[in-house]
Amino acid sequence: MNITQHKQYVEVSGFGQINLELTLDCGQAFRWERLPDGSFFGIADSRETRVKKEGNSLLFFNTAIEDVENFWINYFDLAEDYERILERLCRDEKICFAHSAYGTIRLLNQEPFETLCSFIISACNNIPRIKTIVKTLSESFGEKTENGFAFPSAEVMASLNEDDLSVIRAGYRVPYLLDAARKTASGEIDFDKIRGLSEDEARRELMKINGVGKKVADCTLLFSLGFKDCYPVDRHIARAETLLYPDGLPDFFSGNKGLAQQYIFHYQRTYTK
Repeated sequence: MNITQHKQYVEVSGFGQINLELTLDCGQAFRWERLPDGSFFGIADSRETRVKKEGNSLLFFNTAIEDVENFWINYFDLAEDYERILERLCRDEKICFAHSAYGTIRLLNQEPFETLCSFIISACNNIPRIKTIVKTLSESFGEKTENGFAFPSAEVMASLNEDDLSVIRAGYRVPYLLDAARKTASGEIDFDKIRGLSEDEARRELMKINGVGKKVADCTLLFSLGFKDCYPVDRHIARAETLLYPDGLPDFFSGNKGLAQQYIFHYQRTYTK
């Protein structure tokens, strides 16, 4: 991988492939906005950037090279060899078709508390409304960045009550968000500890939070805590599994079921009725 400082941007190349639009807008994260020039503006873990794909490079604008090296490389999982992973997954013809159609989707490494709250908000919701709620929550209670607002910390949210959060219009999810914040702020939910647990143990820890079921826990594990074999199942994935894999998932998905899940979703959406 090569990281090069240019006058107006930092260029990262030599990492392989990425479908930037799909990676940022496939339901992993909810803080990215597509701009008219095809770039994306986002705020993650109190950092903001504008990123654009040109050829096989990612260009980071208004971003220090140190932030690219120390944060954004990991956020976009650019050090991982996706060509090797996808060569294995593409032994399955359905994954192969989906990869040919959509290119390389990368799994983001996000801040765990924001990811947990975002997927609590996602329950029985659609992506535009999730984005609106997360944005309102950040603008109402998060710290100001140069061009937006960071997601509020667990400590800030733990100090709030249901009336305070009525502004975000999240309905029945508000008590669950407050419980997540209070248990995180108190240390009862310790994300560093969770990273070192088995998948089953980690899931049980997250499900101590009111309103967090298996799907929300699994999304948090996959998209922020490095559990790449985690396989979140919603009604779309359950339907796809029944139709496409009636005998179960192939053994060679093991270790990368989370990435396989992304391609299964897009395969069933495009190729099946």
